[in-house]
Amino acid sequence: MTTMTSAVTLPPGPSAPRAVQGAYALTQPLRGMRRLKERYGDAFTVNVPIFGHAVVLSDPAEIKQLFTSGPDLVDNLEVNLGRVLGPHSMFALSGDEHKRQRKLLVPPFHGRRLATYEKIVEEETLRELKSWPDGEAFATLPSMMRITLNAILRAVFGAEGTEFAELRALLPPFVTLGSRLALAPISKKGRFNPWRRFERMRREYDAIVDRLIAQARPDGDDVLAMMLQTRYDDGSGLSRDEIADQLLTLLTAGHETTATTLAWAVERLRRHPALLAELREDDRKLLEATILEVQRTRPVIDLTARQVKQDGYQLGRWTLPKGYAVLVSIALIHDDDAVFPRAATFDPHRFEGARPDLYQWIPFGGGTRRCLGAAFATMEMTVVLRTLLRDFDLVPTAERGERWHSRGVAYAPAKGGRAIVRRRSTGGDS
Repeated sequence: MTTMTSAVTLPPGPSAPRAVQGAYALTQPLRGMRRLKERYGDAFTVNVPIFGHAVVLSDPAEIKQLFTSGPDLVDNLEVNLGRVLGPHSMFALSGDEHKRQRKLLVPPFHGRRLATYEKIVEEETLRELKSWPDGEAFATLPSMMRITLNAILRAVFGAEGTEFAELRALLPPFVTLGSRLALAPISKKGRFNPWRRFERMRREYDAIVDRLIAQARPDGDDVLAMMLQTRYDDGSGLSRDEIADQLLTLLTAGHETTATTLAWAVERLRRHPALLAELREDDRKLLEATILEVQRTRPVIDLTARQVKQDGYQLGRWTLPKGYAVLVSIALIHDDDAVFPRAATFDPHRFEGARPDLYQWIPFGGGTRRCLGAAFATMEMTVVLRTLLRDFDLVPTAERGERWHSRGVAYAPAKGGRAIVRRRSTGGDS
């Protein structure tokens, strides 16, 4: 049970000015986290731009306590993607309103609904794989980006024809710009600044969503159609603004992150030929375990965060003041030998026959703010890799693993998950 006291007890941390710590975090994000843990332990205090004063955690018990604490104690960060995704985005909502909308949006991403979307993902995968060169090295990340974007536009937005083409052209630069603005201290004032371009793109997006809403079929299987039919407990439905913000949130949270994980999967598999040989036997459980291990060893997002809402919040060994951010380092807990034995070793067999502890394996975040589309993303990755491994042989390599490269939104393989493939004679699209 969480108790409230007034005395503040913070973990140790660097004493450098905020600007210096910010520059270090920007230039040495993952390596810097590991060095701080080596110096200060599994919890430390930092002072960085955007987050301000923050405690970074990597102890499993403290992470679990954080994720299970109620919104009266810790809740959404005040500075987050909601700033660009809109006031009705799940990133912007907190407390009872967040719980209310989350309850409404969970059903489309679970159970039999996912089976409906599998066919769409396989179609988009086969369409993209037709362009893959045989026997030539190429980066797979752009292909994975196209697959996940197209799948979301069809399965979530219900887009086709003109709207599909317009969204496919508009959304990638729109989301990229929005992600940068979310973390940049740029004022919205003044005639000439990036916010003006962002606002123009948002108006274009809203106009397309209005057309999609007008065209939506009541019996449609896409998420937009289900949003239009769903009702709150009082019988009211989602407003047009709520729908537009949530669709954009689902795309932002699920497009680039899923594509990047797929590129990492290719990068990892090429360096583990014995595993590749096992996967050729169409072992579904091993494939599922492989995806879990890719996400453990190559999490594309490193931080999930909360903000303390009451003074004197007791979190494990620490007593935190109101307003402090609490950052959970996903990479640090995933790399902990005490949590995952031989953590530095890429070994999917560790997850065979065992589901991961969702307070320790946390690529989708945790608690009430765990990624809403986690099951959808897992389905996407399973279908794409299953189709790829069925129709192609990935050529193994003895090259060193690709470096981590920050794309702003996600950590991607520096060479884009380069692959050399050989097309099998009996492909699934023949």
